[in-house]
Amino acid sequence: MRSTRTLLAAAASLVLALTLTSCGDSDESSGATDDSSTAAATDAFPVTIEHVYGETTIEEKPERVATVAWANHEVPLALGIVPVGMSKATWGDDDDDGVLPWVEDKLTELGADTPVLFDETEGIDFEAVADTQPDVILAAYSGITKEEYETLSKIAPTIAYPDVAWGTSVEDMILMESKALGMSAEGEQLVADLDQQVADSYAAHPALAGKSVMFAYIDPNDLSQVGFYTTHDTRPGFMESVGMTMPKVVEEASAETDEFYVTRSAENPEDFADVDVFVTYGDPNGDMVKTLQNDPLLSKIPAIKKGAIAILEDSTPLAASANPSPLSIGWGIDEYFDLLEAAAEKA
Repeated sequence: MRSTRTLLAAAASLVLALTLTSCGDSDESSGATDDSSTAAATDAFPVTIEHVYGETTIEEKPERVATVAWANHEVPLALGIVPVGMSKATWGDDDDDGVLPWVEDKLTELGADTPVLFDETEGIDFEAVADTQPDVILAAYSGITKEEYETLSKIAPTIAYPDVAWGTSVEDMILMESKALGMSAEGEQLVADLDQQVADSYAAHPALAGKSVMFAYIDPNDLSQVGFYTTHDTRPGFMESVGMTMPKVVEEASAETDEFYVTRSAENPEDFADVDVFVTYGDPNGDMVKTLQNDPLLSKIPAIKKGAIAILEDSTPLAASANPSPLSIGWGIDEYFDLLEAAAEKA
């Protein structure tokens, strides 16, 4: 799970970073050490954690942990700590209870009730967060603004993302947040365990080895452009970290911008000539592949012509797990790689 790029925050850039991460030096961004015995020594409080908005010092081991933004609650849960409040899932939720299935499984394993759910549809609910009376607020994988960070910090010490908004790798998220919880050694072990899970699953899908993969979004109602995620995002960052490669257009776009998502005109299909596999969201039971193959421009892209397209069904747990996180990896990595491999075999 060692990082290969500077980071999304990233999160995680499986993600979804990894054999688990998107790129960035985790030692610099999280203050982690390489020796687990040394890591354990860092658990003496106070601890100070660096992030994009400066430093946050936590004076005592937190007892009440709140999290905001996508997946941050999965770090304490994976370490056996039930948050007092966490972000409500509004995408990928299979039963509309605001909790993704791998989180439900962990809560059941811990014999815990569902924490307070923060509805972030219109932004962070600061009042709801404050009502949980947290000792620390975890947001290492997020895009919180400086203003939001300052507001949260008035409630409790807050851990923001290390570098790029929504670019924190899964590794960095775990290492930063486990340090904040006084569980650095346990966090490093979690990283190692996830690395092994990902490596084992990837090895069991040999058709993926070395394939050039683009995580894209192509709107079947507007085929004039191709949108795709840069390596500042945990989704492609995860793919790259496990051994797949990035097309030239993704590498170039990632070098030109800090944005995690960009678009390119379909009038230049040659830009996508080295893409082996497209991964996108949509309806796998619909006519999306045929629609793309019937387009006079997109049909010139070899991967589309061959049908090497992996479609993640919109707003399903599997689609959500493609943005890798500490608990979703074990839940869905085999099924995710199955889907990618089926497309790669057509490349």
